[in-house]
Amino acid sequence: MLFHVRMDVRIPHDLPSDAAAEIIAREKAYAQELQRSGKWRHIWRIAGQYANYSVFDVKDNAELHEVLSGLPLFKFMDIEVTPLLRHPSAIREDDS
Repeated sequence: MLFHVRMDVRIPHDLPSDAAAEIIAREKAYAQELQRSGKWRHIWRIAGQYANYSVFDVKDNAELHEVLSGLPLFKFMDIEVTPLLRHPSAIREDDS
């Protein structure tokens, strides 16, 4: 099942920089692991913002919640999720 996800990150200004750097490093490693597994299919940064648009390919809502809540930056994010369904006019067979 595909999901379009917008993530806006808001790290508190009073979080010590070394703690923020450690969380960001763990976030990058986890995100890259999910990309290698095929669960995090696409990620695009939104220019000028600490935010991204992503496409996840997971079994269901519960798995998406598990993946997103496992993000080290999760507690600092506003997340908007939109389920996606293949459009009947789509010509690419590998985008389902």
